[in-house]
Order: sequence, then structure tokens, then C-alpha cells
Amino acid sequence: MSASATGAAVPVVDARGVGKRYGPTVALADVSLTVHPGESHALVGRNGAGKSTLVSILTGLSKTDTGAVYFGGEPAPSLSKQDAWKQRVACVYQHAMVIPELTVAENLFLNRQSGGRFAIGWSRLRRQSRELLDSWGVGVDVDTPAGELSVEDRQFVEIARALSYGARFIVLDEPTAQLDSQAIERLFERMRQMQDNGVTFLFISHHLHEVYEVCQAVTVLRDARHVLTAPVAEVGRAELVDAMTGEKGGLAVRDAASRDPLAEDAAEVLAVDGLSGDGFAGVSFRLHRGEVIGLAGSNASGKHQVAETVYGLRSPSAGTITLDGERMRPGDIPAALRAGIGCVPRDRHHEGLVLEHSIADNATLSILDRIGPGGIASPRTRHAKATRALADYDIVAAGAEQPVSDLSGGNQQKVVLARALASDPRVVVLINPTAGVDVKSKEALLAVVDRVRAEGKAVLIVSDELDDLRLSDRVLVLRAGRVVAEHRAGWSDGDLVADIEGVQLGD
Repeated sequence: MSASATGAAVPVVDARGVGKRYGPTVALADVSLTVHPGESHALVGRNGAGKSTLVSILTGLSKTDTGAVYFGGEPAPSLSKQDAWKQRVACVYQHAMVIPELTVAENLFLNRQSGGRFAIGWSRLRRQSRELLDSWGVGVDVDTPAGELSVEDRQFVEIARALSYGARFIVLDEPTAQLDSQAIERLFERMRQMQDNGVTFLFISHHLHEVYEVCQAVTVLRDARHVLTAPVAEVGRAELVDAMTGEKGGLAVRDAASRDPLAEDAAEVLAVDGLSGDGFAGVSFRLHRGEVIGLAGSNASGKHQVAETVYGLRSPSAGTITLDGERMRPGDIPAALRAGIGCVPRDRHHEGLVLEHSIADNATLSILDRIGPGGIASPRTRHAKATRALADYDIVAAGAEQPVSDLSGGNQQKVVLARALASDPRVVVLINPTAGVDVKSKEALLAVVDRVRAEGKAVLIVSDELDDLRLSDRVLVLRAGRVVAEHRAGWSDGDLVADIEGVQLGD
């Protein structure tokens, strides 16, 4: 019986029994996904669960080995017909796919500029761009170079570009990873408006609270297989985590309030006094052995810049950083490393890893001067160090010589953490340490942080994730570049978020 005969709307996309292998690796096994018109459907699962492979099939980048995909009840086009795919589906990735040097208008109609022969009709191009953006409520100047846009506006431009082809099914792959809370709320409100106008979303996120805020249905993949599809309202958070991990109990994150308080005579390791720089001013704090301090705030609060200044990526305009009584040289990462500061940077892809190189290369970059004369270490020594790191940090890989580009996001982040700790630093600076990793990888990473704290290292952790901050003995809240509040271990989510957003509870 047809969908119309039963009164049910034809699914926007219907993947049936999809399977995909890459050599001996099973990337998807008999996976099905049905997304209905006008809904926001969450696709969740741990890194390596098969989400990326399924998205590549749904967007025409890969061909299924088994099963089939249907759009609006019709079989998906062949991979050679990319224009037909663009009319059905588009994916907006976490990392922008616009050309920074071109204007918004040029990006919107790239390779579709109007005009005769080889000429471009600039007036018409601008007019079409303004009409397109206005029709979807995107308030961006069409003459602005795309590289000057905020992350939020770039995403809206990419969505508008997809809609201009006729697609009404948009895959959003980790769209909130680089947005602050206010930008996330604007994104969600725009998604709701677009849903009311007939746009359907497949929403991929590691932030489960976002699934409950913006999605109507959820599908869980685990180990390349379909585990669960249900209305979001009918699935509790613990049940969802259990489905993702295959284990009971959900996310286990140790709260600093549950451990013994820091000893009063704990030695001071790091002193930050009157630190000012790009986006922050007058920041001061003390960090002791075995202590964890968290920095919280919006993306515009200055928290990331403070941490990057502490480990030498940025130079301050005023103030001092002192490590064990020795004043640090500003803006000097090698000096910070030699002094005993290890760091997990904000962006593992651009600042934390050399993706084309092996795990052994990446895990030993910070200690080459210690394991070989003149900074030249033998392959055997690097291999041994990396093999030890695989075991110590539970990195799932084929071996120490595997390129880090082949690893899942969680295992890549473990390599970054292993390198940060390889030099046995006295202070560890962690910036968004669990960004873009799955539930169990997050648990493993935070367990390592708790372990090194117990060994006596001092930890400065900056994160948008409240779970990451629960390890902190104290959380300093920054707003507009200044410390505005301090929360001791045992803080409530509501109180901390209220200070981050600058609101009074009960207002």
C-alpha cells in the first residue's frame, strides 16, 4: 500500500539496509534511516559508529555496497549526477566550505554566475543573492568576503546556498562545535523557522542536550549498526547514552566535590597577575599542585585567549605569568614547554596534530630533545614511546606507525593529550579537551585528567562543556574579558550558566 493511500507523508529520505565495507573494515552493516518531512532528526553515536559513512552515502559522495537510498520515494540518483544530488540534499560541515577570498554572493552562486559568454552579470548576481538571503531571513551583506563572516553567518550562507539548488533536506554535521550559547540558540530558532517552511534536517552532534532541545526524532548507530530510532520525547538521556555505548550507567564523570579538598599547604605552581591581552583584561589567579581550575564563559568571554597566553601562544599586553617562582617569557611556546607547561590546544586539527604523520611522530614531538641527541630520535625510540602511549591512554589504533588522520576524533584527541603529558609537565593547560568526541572517549580523557591531578600536576581546563568543568576545584567565570565570578566544587548547573550568561536566576 502506498504512503498516500495510508495518509502518511512520503519520507524525505529513506535508507534501507545500507551496507558499506572498506577492505576488511565494516563501516556500515544493514543500517536503515527514515527522516520525515519538516522534522529535525538527530543522528548520534560514538566516533567510529558509522555516522560519517552514512552521511557520505546520503549526500552522494559514496555508493552503497548493499541496500538502497530513496528521496521522496524515488531512488537516489547515480553518483555521476551531482547536480541531481544537490537538488535533494546538502551537508553543512563543522569546518566551513566557503571560499574565504570570495564574497558572499560569489560563494552562493559559485559556477552559476549569470551573464553572457564569459562575463559575469554582477548586478544580477548581487540581486539574486540578496533575494535568496532575504527569503530565508539571513541578514548578511552579499558583498562581504566570506572569510570575514562569523562562524554562525558562514553556516547560514552555506544553508542558503544548499536551498538555492532546491534541496530541502540539510545535514548539519556538528554545527554548534564553534558557536557560543547565544549563537547556538539563534541557530536553533532559525532551524525551527525553516522547518515551518518545509526544510528537513539531519542533525549530528555529540552534545546530547542539543538533541533534546531541537530534534523530534533520534537514530543511534553503534559499531556500524542501527541500534535505535524513536521520538526524542520517548527516550531518556540515560537510555540514549546506553544505546550509544552498549553499557548501562551513562556518562561517569567524577565531580571534584566528591573527592578530598585540596590540602591547605599545597605548593603554588602557577601565578597569573593582572594579565591582559586580546579579548581579556586584569585576569589574576593562583594554581597549586594537585589543583584543577576551570575557566568558563561564552566564546567571546576571553577564556580561550587567557589559556593560550598562559602556554605561550599569545603575548600579553600587560601582566605576568610566574611558574614556580620564575617569570615566564611572554609569547614563547618552546620556553613554556621547557619550563614545564603542557597543552592540549583548542583545535586538534590545525594546532594539535600533524595529520599526515604517524602516531609515533605526533606523540613524541614535544620530547624529541629528550630522547635523541640534537632533537633527532631514532625510529625505534619513537616507536617504543608511542607504543607505551597507546596502552597508557587506551588509543585504539593498528599500531604506532598508523597516520593519525586514520583515527577517530576521540583517539586523535588522546594522541594530543599523550603528547602534552609526555614531557611530564608541572602545569597542564587543556582547551576544550573533549570537543567532538563521543561519550566513552570523553570519559577516558577526563579520567586521565583526574589521574594526573592526583599525581600532583596542576591543571587549567577551559571548556564549553559543563561535564569537563566538574573536575575543577574552582571555576572562574569570564564575561567580556574579565573574571566576574568564582564557583567552588559542587556548583549547580543553573548558577554557573546564569553567571556565564550574565542573568539573575528568578528574573
